[in-house]
Amino acid sequence: MSCCTPDGSCSTGTGTATTTAVPTAGATTVYDVAGMTCGHCKATLTTEIGALDGVLAVDVDLEAGQVSVTTAHEPDDALLAKVVDDAGYELTGRAA
Repeated sequence: MSCCTPDGSCSTGTGTATTTAVPTAGATTVYDVAGMTCGHCKATLTTEIGALDGVLAVDVDLEAGQVSVTTAHEPDDALLAKVVDDAGYELTGRAA
Protein backbone atom coordinates (compact mmCIF):
# COMPACT_ATOMS: atom_id res chain seq x y z
CA MET A 1 0.00 0.00 0.00
CA SER A 2 1.23 3.49 -0.84
CA CYS A 3 2.45 5.79 1.92
CA CYS A 4 0.65 8.71 0.31
CA THR A 5 -2.58 10.16 1.56
CA PRO A 6 -5.47 11.06 -0.79
CA ASP A 7 -4.29 14.68 -0.91
CA GLY A 8 -0.90 13.55 -2.25
CA SER A 9 1.11 14.11 0.90
CA CYS A 10 3.40 11.49 2.41
CA SER A 11 2.02 9.81 5.52
CA THR A 12 5.53 8.84 6.66
CA GLY A 13 6.98 12.32 6.61
CA THR A 14 10.00 10.98 4.75
CA GLY A 15 11.13 13.07 1.83
CA THR A 16 14.57 11.70 1.09
CA ALA A 17 15.18 9.58 -1.98
CA THR A 18 18.11 8.18 -3.81
CA THR A 19 18.54 7.54 -7.50
CA THR A 20 21.08 5.14 -8.89
CA ALA A 21 23.49 6.50 -11.46
CA VAL A 22 22.68 5.49 -15.02
CA PRO A 23 25.46 3.35 -16.45
CA THR A 24 26.65 3.61 -20.02
CA ALA A 25 25.66 0.01 -20.92
CA GLY A 26 22.24 -1.61 -20.90
CA ALA A 27 18.80 -0.90 -22.27
CA THR A 28 16.58 1.73 -20.68
CA THR A 29 12.80 1.30 -20.69
CA VAL A 30 10.41 3.98 -19.42
CA TYR A 31 7.18 2.96 -17.66
CA ASP A 32 4.12 4.96 -16.65
CA VAL A 33 3.40 4.48 -12.95
CA ALA A 34 0.36 5.82 -11.10
CA GLY A 35 0.23 6.72 -7.41
CA MET A 36 3.69 8.25 -6.91
CA THR A 37 3.59 11.63 -5.18
CA CYS A 38 6.51 12.07 -2.80
CA GLY A 39 10.13 11.33 -2.01
CA HIS A 40 9.18 8.22 -0.07
CA CYS A 41 7.44 6.85 -3.18
CA LYS A 42 10.59 7.56 -5.18
CA ALA A 43 12.84 5.86 -2.63
CA THR A 44 10.55 2.84 -2.32
CA LEU A 45 10.38 2.19 -6.06
CA THR A 46 14.09 2.83 -6.54
CA THR A 47 14.87 0.23 -3.87
CA GLU A 48 12.29 -2.38 -4.89
CA ILE A 49 12.95 -2.24 -8.63
CA GLY A 50 16.69 -1.88 -8.11
CA ALA A 51 16.75 -5.16 -6.16
CA LEU A 52 15.60 -7.14 -9.21
CA ASP A 53 18.18 -9.31 -10.95
CA GLY A 54 19.54 -7.62 -14.06
CA VAL A 55 18.47 -4.08 -13.11
CA LEU A 56 21.40 -1.70 -13.48
CA ALA A 57 19.70 1.62 -12.65
CA VAL A 58 16.35 3.14 -11.72
CA ASP A 59 15.27 6.75 -12.15
CA VAL A 60 11.89 7.88 -10.80
CA ASP A 61 10.33 11.06 -12.22
CA LEU A 62 7.47 12.00 -9.89
CA GLU A 63 6.26 14.94 -11.99
CA ALA A 64 6.01 12.88 -15.18
CA GLY A 65 4.67 9.81 -13.35
CA GLN A 66 7.36 7.68 -14.97
CA VAL A 67 10.06 5.25 -13.94
CA SER A 68 13.08 4.61 -16.17
CA VAL A 69 14.63 1.19 -15.68
CA THR A 70 18.01 0.30 -17.16
CA THR A 71 18.55 -3.44 -17.46
CA ALA A 72 21.34 -5.67 -18.70
CA HIS A 73 18.85 -7.52 -20.93
CA GLU A 74 15.25 -7.11 -22.13
CA PRO A 75 13.16 -6.22 -19.03
CA ASP A 76 10.46 -8.54 -17.70
CA ASP A 77 7.43 -6.23 -17.85
CA ALA A 78 5.21 -8.65 -15.90
CA LEU A 79 7.74 -8.94 -13.07
CA LEU A 80 8.25 -5.18 -12.95
CA ALA A 81 4.47 -4.66 -12.84
CA LYS A 82 4.18 -7.12 -9.94
CA VAL A 83 6.97 -5.45 -7.95
CA VAL A 84 5.49 -1.98 -8.53
CA ASP A 85 1.97 -3.16 -7.68
CA ASP A 86 3.18 -4.99 -4.54
CA ALA A 87 4.85 -1.73 -3.43
CA GLY A 88 1.45 0.03 -3.59
CA TYR A 89 1.61 1.71 -6.99
CA GLU A 90 0.31 0.82 -10.44
CA LEU A 91 2.50 0.22 -13.45
CA THR A 92 0.14 1.13 -16.30
CA GLY A 93 2.46 0.21 -19.18
CA ARG A 94 5.44 1.36 -21.15
CA ALA A 95 5.56 5.08 -21.81
CA ALA A 96 4.77 6.14 -25.35
